[in-house]
Amino acid sequence: MVKSLKVAVIGAGVAGLASARELGREGHHVVVYEKSDQLGGTWVYDPRVDSDPLGVDPNRKIVHSSLYSSLCANFPRQLMGFSDYTFQIRKNGELKTFPGHEEVLKFLNEFAMDFGLVELIRFNTEVVRVERVNDQWMIKSRRMSGLILEEAFDAVVVCNGHNTRPRIAVDIPGIEKWPGKQIHSHNYRVPGPFQDQIECVYENGEVAFQDGASVHADIILHCTGFNYDFPFLETNGMVTVDDRRVGPLYKHVFPPELAPSLSFVGIPYAVVVFHMLEFQARWVASVLSGKVLLPLEKEMQTDIEKHYRHMEEAGIPKHHTHRLPFDEFGYLDWLAAQVGEPGMDEGLKEIYMTLIKFFVDKGWAGFRESFVENIVLKN
Repeated sequence: MVKSLKVAVIGAGVAGLASARELGREGHHVVVYEKSDQLGGTWVYDPRVDSDPLGVDPNRKIVHSSLYSSLCANFPRQLMGFSDYTFQIRKNGELKTFPGHEEVLKFLNEFAMDFGLVELIRFNTEVVRVERVNDQWMIKSRRMSGLILEEAFDAVVVCNGHNTRPRIAVDIPGIEKWPGKQIHSHNYRVPGPFQDQIECVYENGEVAFQDGASVHADIILHCTGFNYDFPFLETNGMVTVDDRRVGPLYKHVFPPELAPSLSFVGIPYAVVVFHMLEFQARWVASVLSGKVLLPLEKEMQTDIEKHYRHMEEAGIPKHHTHRLPFDEFGYLDWLAAQVGEPGMDEGLKEIYMTLIKFFVDKGWAGFRESFVENIVLKN
């Protein structure tokens, strides 16, 4: 019997929009919470930055987006659409291969309009607490006016993104005494503040590297990635975040003890993101409707433990738990198979592999490897 549930989606970025569409298609009643005044998530450019440029002050004023003004997508537009909704946004009449963030945001707005998603979104509404009470999830939210609301849901899909909370390279000896400026890439917007900073060199500004080389720098720009953060979620320890591992999660989506009523869409990275989000969302929606069954809790736990054990044996650090390996198509095809659909289009796979080969040939293999531990900017 197909079930229709009341489902809360937290976040109106790409993951949240994809989830809302698939949930609606399955007949679920959907409410999307979005703390800002517009949809798009990380694709909304905001010239403001955190009050703490390094992002370590817990009391800092936080800006969600990490976009800088000149950013263009590093994936071609063919990989930035959905299976039934391709990216056709033009700029000045030109269909760019690598669109800018303005075109991506326009694409997302058109997607939301065409599928009737805008009316599902509660803008300017921040989720402050999500907690399981008996057989339902209670969500406490705060409107911009300060009004506090509480509402019960059958299920919650977490789509709040993971490009907001900076991950800092704190283990660099001497970093706490270094006299120069430090900033995390989350708070980089425009190049102007970094111009005309290399004419003088002072001994107390030296930065040393492990290979013995050294430079004199004005600013250390931490390009060290981000941490997952769910400050609103209370699960009594059933879901934790430890060194960028969100877990335990079956196939990066369902926590076994709380499945299927709690799920996460958009956790993995180093993958064809839009297509992964679509497949994850469709799987979640089908599981909630009862069309697709999850394994038993014990079986899901066993699968997760197997994954962790494989990582340990291969020497993969914990913080790469959700970085999909070179067989990411296997993950996408597995997700598609769960809902009885073919995997990612072979032509799109070829485009993706051509792109990766280009990066590697250009010496940009780090694109698919670990985060760069630290980068020193010297202009």
